Amino acid sequence: MSALRPLLKSICLAFPLCFGMLPFSAFADRLNVQEMDKADADAAKPGFRENYTKYEYRIPMRDGVKLFTVVYVPKDASKSYPFLMNRTPYSAGVHDQGELHYGVDFYPTSLGPSKDFETSGYIFVNQDVRGRYMSEGKWQEMTPHQKAVRLAGEGVESQDMHDTVEWLLKNIPGNNGKVGIWGISYPGFYTSASVIDSHPAIKAASPQAPVTDLFMGDDSYHGGAFMLAANFGFYASFTNEQNPTNLPKRWEQFEYGTENGYDYFLSHLTLKNITSQLSDKQRELLMPTILHTTYDDFWKPLNIAPHLKNIHAAILTVGGWYDAEDPQGPLTTYRSIKKNNKDIFNGIVMGPWAHGGWGRADGKSLGNVNFDVKTGDYYRKNIVFPFFEQHLKGVSGKAIPEAQVFETGTNVWRSYTSWPPQQAQARTLYLGANGRLSWTQPKVDGGDIASQFDEYVSDPKKPVPFVGYTTIGVPQEYPVADQRFASTRPDVLVYKTEPLEEDVTVLGEISPRLFVSTSGTDADWVVKLIDVYPNEYPSAAAPRNRANDVPPPSVTMAGYQQLVRGEPMRGKFRQSFEKPVPFVPGQVESLNYTMPDINHTFRRGHRIMLQIQSSWFPLVDLNPQKFMEIPEAKPEDFQKATQRVYHAPGQFSGIAVQVLPGTK
Repeated sequence: MSALRPLLKSICLAFPLCFGMLPFSAFADRLNVQEMDKADADAAKPGFRENYTKYEYRIPMRDGVKLFTVVYVPKDASKSYPFLMNRTPYSAGVHDQGELHYGVDFYPTSLGPSKDFETSGYIFVNQDVRGRYMSEGKWQEMTPHQKAVRLAGEGVESQDMHDTVEWLLKNIPGNNGKVGIWGISYPGFYTSASVIDSHPAIKAASPQAPVTDLFMGDDSYHGGAFMLAANFGFYASFTNEQNPTNLPKRWEQFEYGTENGYDYFLSHLTLKNITSQLSDKQRELLMPTILHTTYDDFWKPLNIAPHLKNIHAAILTVGGWYDAEDPQGPLTTYRSIKKNNKDIFNGIVMGPWAHGGWGRADGKSLGNVNFDVKTGDYYRKNIVFPFFEQHLKGVSGKAIPEAQVFETGTNVWRSYTSWPPQQAQARTLYLGANGRLSWTQPKVDGGDIASQFDEYVSDPKKPVPFVGYTTIGVPQEYPVADQRFASTRPDVLVYKTEPLEEDVTVLGEISPRLFVSTSGTDADWVVKLIDVYPNEYPSAAAPRNRANDVPPPSVTMAGYQQLVRGEPMRGKFRQSFEKPVPFVPGQVESLNYTMPDINHTFRRGHRIMLQIQSSWFPLVDLNPQKFMEIPEAKPEDFQKATQRVYHAPGQFSGIAVQVLPGTK
């Protein structure tokens, strides 16, 4: 789902021209139209219109389809400039007074990854991709790079990019013959897809939060579980239109009739009832993603990763540790390019950001979690700008490390020659009786059956919420949200270490290795890795003022349970995402899966915690806990189940991690 890209959110805000207006109603973290307009006004600085001339073109592709392309050329013609291009399904138009406009008289407030690019001088190019807005042709979700039969008007992104580059080089004067491309979220996908078999003039590309494989950890599914709240809101606004068109002028928000998403989705319960709230037009793109519940031939062609070959440009992939939409995409993209391409620079940057949070925000905090330094400012000034300057203008500078990653907890930037660093060592944290979590397998009394597992009752009609407050969408801060609300629920298992005597740095993939059973025939298993702050911790609470009314309670960071990484696993996919199998009630099964990478230091005095539960609502759709096609479930199919997690001889459950030497 392109939906994913939705997260464009703050980005959209930062780059209104590049992405167009998104359906923010689906996500609490997305900004509404008025907020975007205000942010644009606040960001506006004189100089862009004065320094650049805008042109609009319809560039012909090899099949005759014409793509609408906007070009901003520096008025200073005393030197030549490289092209810096953004290809988007969200409109290359400009938002003014809350509405989308095309025309050479409408200018954006800014272009490029930062203001430094405008000052330095680039020929900025924005293009409506095939089948969207003012471009001709037929749009395809996550354009398949290979397809047995293409319908009239369908294309291949790498070919469209090649033809566009050829035209630009021949028809735009004052260019230096070099092209860069970048984009965030869905435009990140188009960046990746555009450099396959790359045109020799493309010298640098930066796919940022790139949607890569919708079913495997990006917007649509995580662990085989459907990401409900985000995709419902996105597709309610992201619809097919008859193109070329400059419509919609503004994206309409879905009217939930409440600010409580938990109650809204639970009141409808089934996917059939939930999706019936949408119009046929809104369901057109959403329903195939819901109905194709396995990794089948609908999903496989949409995975761009296997096709990232014959790339000749330098690549800088960018992502956020706390990206609610595409946490896996950047990592998969980086690894696929590294595997399939030799003799090119292939770098990765991961920071403590929400989806696109590196675009304009200072990146000093996320929700209640503080990172001490302005990570967004640092990235824009010291990473992305030098990358393009070196490869598109030949500006000399320091060698760019392959991996530049922000280490949360200690809150410092780290550089490595690869990711994850080779010195990382495999360790396992084991679950034990009485909620213990340790680096050694627990000692178990073989005769004490009750001490060999923990159990809880999961009721899909009373699911565990994913945040401890009321929200209608998916707040950007949820990946670091306080989990104290969940740790007190009887349907959540909690395991934690003793206070750490030394720092422990965990990085790379983390992999739950569980032994479980259920009284049903299917079950979800949500594992959350959590950093528990000490009971004595600095507070940012405001000083008490007796003259004022009683203020609302503030969040105390003492004892804060910060989510570091959480992921669901739909149990029927424990053997294969293509061929699900039911559980035998009461039978112990192994459940192994992998979560997206982290780079987090659990500080001395903190504790490491794991929480295990069987719902995460409405972030993830409800599992009826009955082996079946969930989109076909009726209300009576949703049933309680008793879930067990084992820590017995031969069945020691735990979580496999990688730890830097000397930190444990």
